[in-house]
Amino acid sequence: MTHVTTATTTPRTAVRSGAIVKRSVVIAGHQTSVSLEHAFWNALKQAAARRGMTINDLVTRIDQQRQGNLSSAIRVFLLEESLHGAAAASTAA
Repeated sequence: MTHVTTATTTPRTAVRSGAIVKRSVVIAGHQTSVSLEHAFWNALKQAAARRGMTINDLVTRIDQQRQGNLSSAIRVFLLEESLHGAAAASTAA
């Protein structure tokens, strides 16, 4: 006899598993939801803080320049920022 257990995803396991986290943001005065992995939410928060902006302000800026899906545009923005930062750090070293 096989036993099947169903694991519930708690916030702690969601962080470890890379589960999608859905949060509300306001873009140009309109509320919408964005689904990103926890690591991307952290990176977005840090990117906004470096610019002295709120997450909503940064997402609004990304939204104005995007083509396609907003969640994907945020991920690409953060990846490009990470790559440019890494390239600048390796050049300075």
